[in-house]
Amino acid sequence: MCTKIIPVLWGCFLLWNLYISSSQTIYPGIKARITQRALDYGVQAGMEMIEQMLKQKNLPDLSGSESLEFLKVDYVNYNFSNIKINAFSFPNTSLAFVPGVGIKALTNHGTANISTDWEFKSPIFQDTGGADLFLSGVYFTGIIILTRNDFGHPILKLQDCYAQVSHAHISFSGELSVLYNSFAEPMEKPILKNLNEMLCPIIANEVEALNANLSTLEVLTKIDNYTLLDYSLISSPEITENYLDLNLKISNHFVQNSQGLGNVLSRIAEIYILSQPFMVRIMATEPPVINLQPGNFTLDIPASIMMLTQTNNSTVETIVSMDFVASTSVGLVILGQRLVCSLSLNRFRLTLPESNRSNIEVLRFENILSSILHFGVLPLANAKLQQGFPLPNPHKISFVNSDIEVFEGFLLISTDLKYETSSKQHPSFHGWEGLNLINGWWRGK
Repeated sequence: MCTKIIPVLWGCFLLWNLYISSSQTIYPGIKARITQRALDYGVQAGMEMIEQMLKQKNLPDLSGSESLEFLKVDYVNYNFSNIKINAFSFPNTSLAFVPGVGIKALTNHGTANISTDWEFKSPIFQDTGGADLFLSGVYFTGIIILTRNDFGHPILKLQDCYAQVSHAHISFSGELSVLYNSFAEPMEKPILKNLNEMLCPIIANEVEALNANLSTLEVLTKIDNYTLLDYSLISSPEITENYLDLNLKISNHFVQNSQGLGNVLSRIAEIYILSQPFMVRIMATEPPVINLQPGNFTLDIPASIMMLTQTNNSTVETIVSMDFVASTSVGLVILGQRLVCSLSLNRFRLTLPESNRSNIEVLRFENILSSILHFGVLPLANAKLQQGFPLPNPHKISFVNSDIEVFEGFLLISTDLKYETSSKQHPSFHGWEGLNLINGWWRGK
C-alpha cells in the first residue's frame, strides 16, 4: 500500500474563532471584564511596585549656580547628588471608572522622604554635607484614557492632570548646618514651586514610558508549529460606572504546513484504508457552529472529505465525495495561566450526493469515518488541546482561584489577580532629569 500527500485546505476551528463569514462585523473572541475590585487590588499592587522601583532608583544629580543677594553672596555653585526617595505614603489613593472616558486616579494627604548629599562652593565659603527633604500634603488627580494603536496594543493617555505638594521642609547636616537651616525656609519655597510645576510633566513622561513597554507586548502567541493566537484589541475599551470591558480578537493564524497534517492523514489511512493507493482531501465547508447553553458547550464542525485514487495512467479519479457534520462536546478547565480544552464526539452525520448512493453505503462510511474521528483525529486534537491556550495577562500578574462557567451565548471566566514582586531591576524612572528645583527662582534676585 502507498499514499500520496497533497495540499490540504484545513478549516479554522479554534474555539474562539467567532467570526460570521457573511458579515464584515468583527466580534470579540474574548471580552475581558475588569471590575472595581480589580482596580482596588491594582492600587495595592501598584503602590508596592512603585515603592520597590523608587527605592532602587538613584535620581540624577542636580547642579547649578545661584546668587543669594540677601546673604550678600554673588553666587553659590551647588550640586545635589545621591538623591534617593527613601519612603513615601499615599494613604488615600483610589481608582474609579469614568463612564465612556477612562479611569480616574486620586490621591491626597501623601508624604515623601527624600535624602541627598550636597556640595556648596562660593567666593567666601564651601561646604559639603547631607540633607533631608520632607514633602507633605501631596495631592494628585488625573484621568487615564485607554485606547489602542493600529497593531492592537493598548495605549494610555493622561488627561486633566493636577498635582500639588502643599508643604516642603528641608533639613541640612554638616559643619555649617546650623547656618544653612536658619535660612532653610526661604529655600523651601523655590523647591516647592518648581516641584509643583514639574509633577504633571513627570507623570506624563512615565505614562509615555509605560506606553513604550506596552507597544512591545506580544499580541501573537505561538501555540505550536502551525498555529498562532491573536490577542490584539479590536476596539477601545468599553467603560461603564462599574466595570471596563476589553474586546480581544482571539483569532488564529495557521502557518502553512501541509506536511504535518499529511502525515496524520497517512497514519490514519494506514489504519483504516486497506486496498489501493489513494489521496484524501479534507476541507471545512463552513465556520464551526458554536452552541453555548448553561453548563453545556457544543461545537458542530461542518466539513467535506474527498477520497481519490491514482490509476496506472496517472489520472486522478474520485472514489467518493461526502459532506459531514461532527458534533462534539467541549470540556473546559483553567490550569494556571492556560485554558485547557478537550473534545468528545457526540454524533456524526454523513451526507452523500445522490449519484454516489448506489455505489457506497452511507451507514458503512459513517461508521468508518466516525471511528476515524473517535480513535484517530480527536485523540490527536486533544493531545494538542491539553497543552492549553495561554490566557492574556499583564506582566507579573497571575490568575489565582480561577473558574470558568458556560452561559447562554458566552463563557465567563472569574478570577482573582496576584501581583508578583521581583528583586530584579525595574525599568528606569523617566522624567526626573529636568527636575531643577532651585534654578530659576533665585536667579537675578
